[in-house]
Amino acid sequence: MTEKVLMKGNEALAECAMRAGCRFFFGYPITPQTELAAYMSKCMPKIGGTYLQAESEIAAINMVYGAAAAGARVMTSSSSPGISLKSEGVSYMAGADLPGVIINVQRGGPGLGSIQPSQSDYWQATRALGHGDYHMIVFAPSTVQEMADCAYNAFDVADKYLTPVMILADGMLGQMMEPVVLPEPKTELPEKPWAINGTKCQRKHNIANSLYLDPELLEQKNIERFERYEIIKANEQKAEEFMVEDADIVLVAFGASARIARSAVVSARARGIKAGLIRPITLWPFPVDVVDAAANHCKQFLSVEMNMGQMVEDVRLVSAGRVPVSFYGRAGGMIPTPAEVLAKIVELNEQVGE
Repeated sequence: MTEKVLMKGNEALAECAMRAGCRFFFGYPITPQTELAAYMSKCMPKIGGTYLQAESEIAAINMVYGAAAAGARVMTSSSSPGISLKSEGVSYMAGADLPGVIINVQRGGPGLGSIQPSQSDYWQATRALGHGDYHMIVFAPSTVQEMADCAYNAFDVADKYLTPVMILADGMLGQMMEPVVLPEPKTELPEKPWAINGTKCQRKHNIANSLYLDPELLEQKNIERFERYEIIKANEQKAEEFMVEDADIVLVAFGASARIARSAVVSARARGIKAGLIRPITLWPFPVDVVDAAANHCKQFLSVEMNMGQMVEDVRLVSAGRVPVSFYGRAGGMIPTPAEVLAKIVELNEQVGE
């Protein structure tokens, strides 16, 4: 029987990770994700799991690397500057083809910034979380229920493609409380014949490694990985469409911003303005197909974000000059209001009508 409970977003992430079979958590406290780690610290010992507060973010991600190499379902969480410190270890995991889940409950930046909600890590998550040629699957939930669902499913996706997976939330979603339907705990997990967990004298030794001194071998490894990325692009793009079919102005927004944008779209429709919303659920792979289809009939895109304009570049790449792409955002922890977004829609509608 499914359960429905009132939970904070951070706690829903933790609970559903454990229900997905996560039995190792390594982290370091930082606001606004601390409740996630606190929840894990209380609950992990009760289910035979391991919670460990590492001495630093760098130590934590390397512990994740070790547990993942041994075949465990493992997770870490942090917030913006803490994720930066983990970036080298995430690149090592990608280079060794190791699955794992990384939570980023974003705060305002750059630098230490503020503890207020923000979406200023879009570029970091989708472009440059660590050095080298690699991608990482990135989910962007917009409700507490979706945070729970993403945490529950992220481990399966990571295991399927042998890649790190990030859930990119923000301080608003992490601290928000909403009713959540909790899934049943998973009882069967996939076999991992590649794991370093003892040969039992039945196979050759497995090795987890991202160091290849032979440049031809390293090139081939990268080519193989990017072939896998093309499969991910083909199969894992996810987005929600809202009133897009006949929309002249299509908003594109993710996470908490999408909640605000949706309210603005409803208000715009009440005024007779044909507005719609595309909400990317995966930021990588970016939902190119859905945005491309909208570009064939809409007159204007509006990217709504809690930053200075990061996802707007991806929308422009897909539009490829066919449709103008505008931006509205607030930064530093400031949250746009539905009225502000509606005002921008009205302004663009006047331009479209000219």
